[in-house]
Amino acid sequence: MNERQEAGAGLSTTASPQAAAPTDEAKNPLLVALGERVRKLRAQRGLTRKAVALAAGISERHLANLEYGTGNASILVLQQVAGALHCSLAELQGDFTTRSPEWLLIRELLEHRSEPQLRRARLALHALLNGANDPAKHSRIALVGLRGAGKSTLGPLLARALDMPFIELSHAIESLAGCSVREIHNLYGTMAYRRHERRALEETLQIHSEVVIATPGGIVSDPATFQQLLAHCTTVWLRAAPEEHMGRVVAQGDMRPMADSQEAMDDLRRILDGRAAFYSKADITIDTSGQTPDQSLQALVSGVRKAMGMGSSSRD
Repeated sequence: MNERQEAGAGLSTTASPQAAAPTDEAKNPLLVALGERVRKLRAQRGLTRKAVALAAGISERHLANLEYGTGNASILVLQQVAGALHCSLAELQGDFTTRSPEWLLIRELLEHRSEPQLRRARLALHALLNGANDPAKHSRIALVGLRGAGKSTLGPLLARALDMPFIELSHAIESLAGCSVREIHNLYGTMAYRRHERRALEETLQIHSEVVIATPGGIVSDPATFQQLLAHCTTVWLRAAPEEHMGRVVAQGDMRPMADSQEAMDDLRRILDGRAAFYSKADITIDTSGQTPDQSLQALVSGVRKAMGMGSSSRD
C-alpha cells in the first residue's frame, strides 16, 4: 500500500461492524499475543484490516477475531495472514531467532538490553560487518515521516538552503518502474514496490554524495531498506500530530479520508504508533505541529547544519 493509500481511502476502513471485542475472560494469552503481533505488523505496513483480510483470502471478521485474541486460527490461516503481511510465519509467531545456535546466543546476549544499548550494538555490528561508516553520510539528508509531515514542502527548501539537489524518492521509483506508484501496487503488488523502492534508494546513494531526499512514509516497512537509509544518510523525522497529518492531506486536495473521519483518524493513529519506533531511529527529530512552514524550515536547517558540523563523530 502506498503512502497516498495510507492517508487516503485506505484509512476509512477498520473493523467489521459485526466484530465485537470479547471479554477478558474469553481471551487465551497465546492468542492475545498473536493478535497483538498481527496488529503491530499491520500498522507498521500501513495496511487496513480490510486490505489484509482481502489479501489473505479470509473474512474481515475472522481477522478481527484473530486480532482481538479470540480467533481459533489454523496453521493455514496463519500462513495466509503472514503472506498478506509480507513476513515469515516464524516472524508472525514471534520467534524467528531460533534458526541456529548463533541466533540463540545473540538473542541471549541482547535480551533485556535498553534501547540505547541495542542501538549501539546495531551500529557496532554494522561497522563490523560493513566496514567503516560512509563518509558521505553527513552530506546526504533523508527526510522520513508520514504523508502530511512536510517532506515534499520542506525538502526543496532545505536543499536550496544547503545548495544541494533534491530527490523525491517516489518519483525516482516511478522513473525506475516506468509507471506510477499506484500502478506498481495495483499491477505487481507491495513486494514489487518494495524492490523498486530499495533499488531507487541504492541508485540515488550511488549517484549523489550530497543530496536531500524525501522518502515515502512506508520506507520503514522494509528493515533492509531502512537500514540502508540510516547507514548512508543523516535522517530527519518530520513529526506531526495525527490531526495535523490529516488536515494537511485534506488541504492537498485529497478528501477521501473525510469519508469516515473517525475511522480514518483511528487508522492514522495506529499507523503512526506502529511506525514511531522506527521513525525515532532518525538522527534528528523536528516536530512540525503548530509550526508555520518558515518556522519548521528554520528548525530543520538549524538541526541539519548542526549534524553536518559534527563530522564523523557519533551521537553515542
